[in-house]
Amino acid sequence: MIKIKAIFFFTFILSLSIQAQTKELNGQLVANDEVDGLHIQNKTAAKYTISNEDGSFVIPAKVSDTLIISGVKYQIKEVVITASIIELGQFNVHLIENVSELNEVVVGKILTGSLESDISNSDAETEINFYDLGIPGYKGKPLTQNERKLHDADAGPMGYIGLGGGVNLHKLLNKVSGRTKKLKAIVELDDRDKCSKRLRDDYESILFEKDTLTISLRTEYFLYCQEDEEFLNLCNAKNEIKMLEFLQAKLLVYQENRKIVSED
Repeated sequence: MIKIKAIFFFTFILSLSIQAQTKELNGQLVANDEVDGLHIQNKTAAKYTISNEDGSFVIPAKVSDTLIISGVKYQIKEVVITASIIELGQFNVHLIENVSELNEVVVGKILTGSLESDISNSDAETEINFYDLGIPGYKGKPLTQNERKLHDADAGPMGYIGLGGGVNLHKLLNKVSGRTKKLKAIVELDDRDKCSKRLRDDYESILFEKDTLTISLRTEYFLYCQEDEEFLNLCNAKNEIKMLEFLQAKLLVYQENRKIVSED
């Protein structure tokens, strides 16, 4: 009887030890589209990382920690770390892509359901792409590669059918398939990354003048700021005072989260 109790006690202590153990876990994002550059946050331990080109990533975690995987292309995914994941040291995360769908599309007689037939029957004309023609037709700020893709997918008015009117079939099909929404999300993520880099260049020396955060922790901090819903609005407003106040407030929260984790 004593031996059985000893075994039970040993198993219980071992289980507690596993649960309290923080371990570097190897994760793998699985999806039908690109999985590089997605944000992986250990919400419990205030740790962050970004997925590699093949969707792999490494993040420290322990049993019961909650990971948040986010990216504009995919629905937010929460993963609770279990003892079996800790023991294996690796796990897969299957992501679900955000798809934009229209409840109903009414396009009159022109669209029959056959893509080939609909294109041939449409009065829509392909818009001139000045980049492709190699002539200086666009006088605004040069577009990035992803911005050009979005511009090409969403260019021109939608139009209408009936009474001699036409429809921008190219734009309509992009909206129905969800490609336009997907490209907008990619451009938004690019904007967040670009703004984050600018803020780091401009404010890092000020924010961390008396702070001993390592380079990797500073990277985590800026990713933490970047996830805020108001981040892009503040960047676009170009109000340096409000932006600095935002960064300082975020830094206090980030440091407090790290302090709580270290005490645990």
